[in-house]
Amino acid sequence: MALPGVYAPQEDTELLAGALSDEPLPPGAKVLDVGTGSGALALEAARRGSRVTAVDLSWSAVWAARLNARVAGLPVRILHGNLFEPVRGERFDLILANPPYVPAPDGHRRPRGAARAWDAGGDGRLVVDRICRQAPGRLRPGGVLLLVQSALSGPDQTVGQLRAAGLKAAVTRRHRIALGPVLRGRERWLRERGLLSAADDKEELVVVRAELPV
Repeated sequence: MALPGVYAPQEDTELLAGALSDEPLPPGAKVLDVGTGSGALALEAARRGSRVTAVDLSWSAVWAARLNARVAGLPVRILHGNLFEPVRGERFDLILANPPYVPAPDGHRRPRGAARAWDAGGDGRLVVDRICRQAPGRLRPGGVLLLVQSALSGPDQTVGQLRAAGLKAAVTRRHRIALGPVLRGRERWLRERGLLSAADDKEELVVVRAELPV
């Protein structure tokens, strides 16, 4: 269930959930879902017996995730806050991230309302870059970051930054989808920027997997 103004599970959620299902996790693994939205990924991790913490900057998302966890009967700790701030000092076996990653024409402006769930600066990396900087310090040895983003927002940069931080990183999943309403609305701008080719009418979603060596 997604309350008004809360990002509802979509193709990127499904792609990341698939990566989560392939990730070997021992019972009781400590998992963090950053930018949880409705809590869909946090609940998937909790169903595997993990100890899950979910964080979101939106109070609407926090309440939606708490409601969904209660309905599902799953023990998920759901906190309000900005990325890793609410879990300062903690480390995790797995971090899940479905951050805002859509390039926005008014990239210098801070998005408002529902757009906070997808708009991420002129290059789409406003939040992704922060995760790349902060996530390595929140992983236990052998811990894994799974992050989903658009090919429009530079997954090669994501891989490069995570490798520079000492993690083993690569794109492990790809999925092409039709342009959604947000991208269709800024299609001309994306083509002018060279982010979308003249012949391309689809968006590619990718999952980046990064592991901190033991």
